[in-house]
Amino acid sequence: MRRRVERLAAGAQPDVIPATPVRLSPPVSVCGPDTLEYKSPVASPCAAAGANVKHGLQIPEKGWQVEHIDHILIVDDDREIRELVADYLRKNGLRVDVAADGRQMRAFVAANAVDLIVLDIMMPGDDGLVLCRELRAGKHKATPIVMLTARSEETDRVVGLEMGADDYLTKPFAARELLARIKSVLRRTRMLPPNLQVSEAGKLLRFDKWRLDTSGRHLLAEDGTVVMLSGAEYRLLRVFVDHPQRVLNRDQLLSLTQGREAEIFDRSIDLLVSRVRQRLEDDAREPRFIKTIRNEGYVFSMAVEIEEARE
Repeated sequence: MRRRVERLAAGAQPDVIPATPVRLSPPVSVCGPDTLEYKSPVASPCAAAGANVKHGLQIPEKGWQVEHIDHILIVDDDREIRELVADYLRKNGLRVDVAADGRQMRAFVAANAVDLIVLDIMMPGDDGLVLCRELRAGKHKATPIVMLTARSEETDRVVGLEMGADDYLTKPFAARELLARIKSVLRRTRMLPPNLQVSEAGKLLRFDKWRLDTSGRHLLAEDGTVVMLSGAEYRLLRVFVDHPQRVLNRDQLLSLTQGREAEIFDRSIDLLVSRVRQRLEDDAREPRFIKTIRNEGYVFSMAVEIEEARE
């Protein structure tokens, strides 16, 4: 354990930078609840800018807003890892809270808003996969999740993505890499095209005997049976139905669904395609919906029709 933590610390050391202060926009001066008391309101840059003065505290006028600082929740049963990672992220300008298990995580997210959750898979009680599935089924289905895993098997990583995780990182890791993944996931989430936003008004995308509910993010069979999809399955199927009868290679599919390029020998997309075919009851040997194009990628062969939102 000590060696693992030391290795993580070694990776984190080169990237440690001073803590980023709270900033205001417009950037005339830093003033607000955390500002030191001015001896004279006249000398205060906030007062000069038109801020109110109350009990020696500079209160900016309406229109001044504190710049948003991303709030990260780290869920890991390893105290040393939690504290080390939290300290590194704070030094890089993020707001960080920690939880040791699922119980603490549930209590925290019930009372606080977070921008992203870093979730360890191997924990006592409810593991990270269970907690990820729980988050995706509730009101936090849009909150980005980066999973930490000590497992290096590709299948385990794919399972995490299928449960709805946005990215994964294998232990041991460098803290700077986790920071880069966090920034990448947040940037990718905020830049999603309208057709992949969770808040999108309900539409039904019809193809053959199936309808894809973009509000509930699940499939509907002809008889009305609901077929649940994981976050990764929904994103992949949505990319296909948005680009019907067009060949998409693995790099394109990874970029559109996970925001990253394929690594050499990366078969996560192939495994995910296989699972989506199972949801569609498609024969893997002679698929009708998602066809494999040798040496090129995959193509969704069905025509897609759009139905308006239901009342």
